[in-house]
Amino acid sequence: MRILADRPIKHWGSVVKNLEDQLLAVLITLLLAPLLLLVAVAIKLDSPGPVLFKQRRHGLDNREFLIWKFRTMYWEASMPQLDLQQTARFDRRVTRLGRFLRTSSIDELPQLFNVLRGEMSLVGPRPHAVDMRTENLLGQQITSRYPQRHRVKPGMTGWSQVNGARGATDTVAQLLQRVELDLHYIEHWTLWLDIKILFMTTREVMRATNAY
Repeated sequence: MRILADRPIKHWGSVVKNLEDQLLAVLITLLLAPLLLLVAVAIKLDSPGPVLFKQRRHGLDNREFLIWKFRTMYWEASMPQLDLQQTARFDRRVTRLGRFLRTSSIDELPQLFNVLRGEMSLVGPRPHAVDMRTENLLGQQITSRYPQRHRVKPGMTGWSQVNGARGATDTVAQLLQRVELDLHYIEHWTLWLDIKILFMTTREVMRATNAY
């Protein structure tokens, strides 16, 4: 309990990280505004349904929030029941446009608004869906260290994603690797580490590793 209550990024570090998030998120959103509008129009033309997909995920202190993404799947009345089914390679639920948006990570861009709302950070552990299971087990059932991921705001990208742990966590081994990488980031955070991760993310997006 003492570990979970402790803020690993505190004092001036917290101020610096918040400024980093707000300033960069505003700048990136303004620069990408034409792309965001173009993608929204393309989604409406590609298949029926809303432009944005919203899903409940765990954030700071394990509080729930609605994450925003561009919709990449066919819209169905049963979609809420499919929320917790992780996307697989060649998933038939994914639209033609959606496949490109996912492999290019463009579908994640609406999370810039989550950052501006203070629910997410540009860099941090990726938020998992509420009640997401790996091999039919919750994260905290797999490792007691899992809740420590929630000591900081979740991120659009993170140390895990630039170190080969991007994508679904289908196995216990994958989840354990993700947790260890996330906790390494939390315990070693610096502004320069965030900048390094943002540059490395550009490389990973271009490689489209484990993105489908």
